[in-house]
Amino acid sequence: MTRSVWGHSPGDSALHRASPRLKLICLVVFAVIVVATPREWFVAFACYAAFVIGMLVLARVSLRTVLRRMVIEVPFLVFAALMPFIATGPRVEVGPFTLSVEGLWGAWGLLIKATLALLASVVLVSTTEPRRIVLALESLRLPRQLTSIMAFMLRYLDVIVGESGRMRTARASRGFEPRGPRSWGVLATGVGALFARSHARGERVHLAMLARGYAEGGAP
Repeated sequence: MTRSVWGHSPGDSALHRASPRLKLICLVVFAVIVVATPREWFVAFACYAAFVIGMLVLARVSLRTVLRRMVIEVPFLVFAALMPFIATGPRVEVGPFTLSVEGLWGAWGLLIKATLALLASVVLVSTTEPRRIVLALESLRLPRQLTSIMAFMLRYLDVIVGESGRMRTARASRGFEPRGPRSWGVLATGVGALFARSHARGERVHLAMLARGYAEGGAP
C-alpha cells in the first residue's frame, strides 16, 4: 500500500468511499462540538476519543502513521506543560512542584481538545485524496483564490520532494553521510540549492500559465 506525501492511504473502507464533502462537514462539526464541551466533562471526552479511535481502526490507519502526524501537536504540548507553572490563582502541591489549579485545568482542556481535533483530521487526510479535499472545499464555496493556491501547492510539493530525493541520492553516491556538525554546511548548501531550483521552476510554471491566458482566480 503506497502513501503520498500528504498521508493519504488508498483503501476500500467505508470511510474511503464516503463523500469528501461530507467528511469535511463532519470534521468541522466534530471540532466545534469538542471545543464547546466544558473541560470538566470527562465522560464526554472519553466518548469522543472512543469514536475517533474507532474511525481510525475502521480506516485501517496504522499507529505509526498516527504518531507521525501527531508531531504537529508538539508546540501545544510545550505550551500546556508550561501553563501549570505560569498561571495564577490557587495552587496545589504535586510532588516537588507547586502548580496552579487553573493552569492544570487549562493544560488538560488544551491537550484533550487539540488531540481529538488532530486525530479527526488524521482520519480525513488518511482516507481522502488531497485533490478531492480541494474539490470538496470548492464545492462548499470556499473562495476560489484559496482553492487555487491549495491545488498548486498539491501539484508542486511532490515535485519539490522528488527533487530533494534526487539531491539526497546524489550526495549519498558521493559518499556523504550526515554525521555531526561537520555535515551541516553541506546540508545547508543543499537546502539553498533546493530553494533556488524550486523558485526557478515556479517562475517557469508561472510564465507558462500566463502565456496560456491564466488570470488570478482562474482554474489551475
